[in-house]
Amino acid sequence: MTTSSSPASSAAGPAAPHRTRRIIAISLAIIVGLVVAFFIFANLYTDWLWFRQLGFDSVLVTQWTARVIMFVVGFLGMAVPVWLAIQLAYRLRPVYARLSSQLDRYQEVVEPLRRLAMWGIPVFFGFFAGFAASAQWDTTWLWFNGVQTSVTDPQFGLDTGFYMFAMPFYSSLLGFASAVLLICLFVTAIVSYLYGSVRIGQRELRISKSARIQLAVIAGLYILVQGVSLWLDRYKTLVEPGDRITGPGYTGVHATIPGMTILAIVAVLVAILFFVTALIGRWRYPLIATALLVVSAIVLGVGYPWIVTTFQVKPNQLALEREYYQRNIDMTKAAYGIDGLVKSDYDAVTTASAGQLRSDAETTASIRIMDPAIINPTVAQLEQYRSYYQFKDPLDVDRYTIDGQSQDTIVSVRDLNLGALGQAASWQNTALVYTHGYGLVVAKGNERTVDGDPVFLESGIPASGFLSSDSFEPRVYFGENSPPYSIVGAPSTTDPIELDYPSGKDGANETKTTFTGNGGPSVGNVFDRLLYALKFQSEQILFSDYINQDSQILYDRDPVTRVQKAAPYLTLDSDPYPSVVDGRIVWIVDGYTTSATYPYSTTVSLASAIADTNNPTPRFALDNINYIRNSVKATVDAYDGSVKLYAWDETDPILQTWQKVYPNTLKPISDMSAQLMSHVRYPTDLFKVQRSMLGVYHVDDAQSFYQRDNAWATPDDPQDPNRLQPPYYLTMQMPGQTDPAYSMFTSFIPSSEGANSRNVLMGYLAVDSNAGADAGTKSADYGKLRMLEITADTTIPGPGQVQNTFNSDPLISSQINLLKQGQSQVLNGNLLTLPVGGGFLYVQPVFVQASTGTQLPQLRKVLVAFGTQVAFEATLNDALNTLFGGSSGAAAGDQTVQPGDQTTPTPGATPTPGDTSSPSPSPSPSTSVAYQAALQAASQAMIDRQAALQAGNWTAYGEADARLTAAVQQLIALGG
Repeated sequence: MTTSSSPASSAAGPAAPHRTRRIIAISLAIIVGLVVAFFIFANLYTDWLWFRQLGFDSVLVTQWTARVIMFVVGFLGMAVPVWLAIQLAYRLRPVYARLSSQLDRYQEVVEPLRRLAMWGIPVFFGFFAGFAASAQWDTTWLWFNGVQTSVTDPQFGLDTGFYMFAMPFYSSLLGFASAVLLICLFVTAIVSYLYGSVRIGQRELRISKSARIQLAVIAGLYILVQGVSLWLDRYKTLVEPGDRITGPGYTGVHATIPGMTILAIVAVLVAILFFVTALIGRWRYPLIATALLVVSAIVLGVGYPWIVTTFQVKPNQLALEREYYQRNIDMTKAAYGIDGLVKSDYDAVTTASAGQLRSDAETTASIRIMDPAIINPTVAQLEQYRSYYQFKDPLDVDRYTIDGQSQDTIVSVRDLNLGALGQAASWQNTALVYTHGYGLVVAKGNERTVDGDPVFLESGIPASGFLSSDSFEPRVYFGENSPPYSIVGAPSTTDPIELDYPSGKDGANETKTTFTGNGGPSVGNVFDRLLYALKFQSEQILFSDYINQDSQILYDRDPVTRVQKAAPYLTLDSDPYPSVVDGRIVWIVDGYTTSATYPYSTTVSLASAIADTNNPTPRFALDNINYIRNSVKATVDAYDGSVKLYAWDETDPILQTWQKVYPNTLKPISDMSAQLMSHVRYPTDLFKVQRSMLGVYHVDDAQSFYQRDNAWATPDDPQDPNRLQPPYYLTMQMPGQTDPAYSMFTSFIPSSEGANSRNVLMGYLAVDSNAGADAGTKSADYGKLRMLEITADTTIPGPGQVQNTFNSDPLISSQINLLKQGQSQVLNGNLLTLPVGGGFLYVQPVFVQASTGTQLPQLRKVLVAFGTQVAFEATLNDALNTLFGGSSGAAAGDQTVQPGDQTTPTPGATPTPGDTSSPSPSPSPSTSVAYQAALQAASQAMIDRQAALQAGNWTAYGEADARLTAAVQQLIALGG
């Protein structure tokens, strides 16, 4: 007897593997989803831990809440209308419509997917719209929280807050509505066609009543939205660049804006015709009206403005445009904070005479001869101590009050350089041992040692100097070059493992320490360690035995990064600088509020305006701006990373609006201590933007603006013609001031190009950068802009001319060539322009370093110029005396260093750190005469040797070389 399997059991056999595969696939999908979700959770949760530890968790919560709300609004705002359009088009389809065979085939394909499509299409578009709306959350929040500015625009009389807060939101809203209506119109047409509501055939278009109503209503709404957009575009003209100015001129006011008004009204009438068509079914009228609207847009938007410009404005441009040019001048000055500029004529003298600097003695004593852009290698050689330390390049500048006197200084923190660890760069070393830099180096800006090195006020490891005390905290856990992350902290009973500095007690070669502050999220439990192991892709965080219950992880340690995350609405200055405030090293960061929609204000590229030799490639999220304020001063503690934000400009409407968005994140200026106030300065980038605008907008009347006969430009850096010359901080007394003040300076030359360019001084700009030393109170003159306008009949050489004079002067060239003897290289320092002695004094330090090997720039000479006269001496004090008839009447900061004190630089030599040898006695007059004679002999010998070399006269070459050797030996003997 034989048996056979039943059909049921036969069918069950093959189905089992199929079900198993489905279960496995679903299980794998769930696992992958959970893993992805956990990674997302880890990233979000660690972000929240970071913000919570910093005390700015409300900032993150506000962003998350706003993004979620805007995503939901955007999703529903798109998905619901699209779903409704599809549903109506399908449900109102004709039941007994005769379809073509082509449509029958389309429906056979579409029908199985109809339910999925009717829900999937709205969800698909909804997600895109939700993400787009989420990215624009700040625009919505600014509109909702926008404040009045009490300043009205000169065209419509609206508060400028409308343009900065409301107009961008309305523009985004109308754009979103247009996109929704277009998609609704598209899907309605597709569904209506597929299901017979719209039929095309035999040169005839048939539309069912329901489809007609739906299509006409959507089209009418779209045209209505375009009408509202045209009405809004009238206001946008006030922030759009025109031919000469930003904002409408005569053509804009009398042709473009009226044309937009008419078009907006016509668009509303066309929309009404579409609504009427929905009722009566006459497509001819709205279609004809739409065509007329397009023709009207061409005539009113292009043709009529062209006629007005060609036949009215161009023949009478100044007369007709004067009013609008003046609007642009006034609003631009207000937007950039240059409306308070104090201008004065300066009849500069060009002849130097004895005693001419007597009235500028305090300024002369503060002239900086140490160039922060050059001496970084010198500071590194003297103060680096180990390869894993480094200093910022260029160095920063600051000032301190010492013995009651303000002292301009060059400063830099001794930060970490983990790239120099080489093979020692294990995870334990980079994450647990080398965790922080150490100390702040401070040097005088106006002095040098006998060897041409900086004179340090604070230096060494351990730290020593005028800042060091029992309460001084020198450790730098948060710096511009700190490691990506470090794990620090341990119980007091645990032996320290962090390297503090490379020296110790009782002959030890290093000192260890343990971080005791509150600088980062805790990683004291396994869960947090797992999250951060995922975040930094480092399993060592999870398994290291050195991590304990008191451990913290420090990351995002750059001061700019920390401030940017705490205040995401700010544009930050590119030059944060360290200062010692109340015994702590703090980074001071300037924050700006900016806008691109201030009416009638000219737009500037922020990156282009601030790019110079010190900052060649800046980048900003919002580059083109037409409004800026230094609204926030921020500090970042170098030890624990704590961030404090101070409302520096409480009158700024943008800051007031953001304070409503992020309440309780800013401290009032009254909370700033006296020491902090004494180190606050006018920000560099703001000054650069203002000088960029003042090149054109230093004029006050429309006629001068129109003629452009007095446009200025910032000079190129004499050492790098492809970059602009950076502004510079100095303590100096400007003409008209009663006392020297810590200020920032820049100069202007004529704006011209090519062969007609002239490098002569036209203007000189200064801004009072001293905020005072009173707690919570700004100095009355802080931020005051002063402009010296050079009298037109006086020709003052500009920086480029002066540099050319230095380079081409035969005597200076011969001395420079002497400095280049052997393996030496000459570096020209920053060329400072100073309005002293009734004219302009130029000062340029000259450094010498080895061309190969260890490079150690040391100050050897100083170039000075006044008018067409120049001098080149070993010290600034001697150079000024030589320039001004034997006695300048004032002493420079290096007056104690005499020419005979200097030693000839040895290429590759490394000086002893902290060498401040006492100067030798001054040389006698006879020695000075002998020195000059030897110098002249050496110069002539070099000229003769070169001529003999070119002529091939080897006898003459040998004689000249012998004379040069003898002259150089005599110079060395005389101390040159």
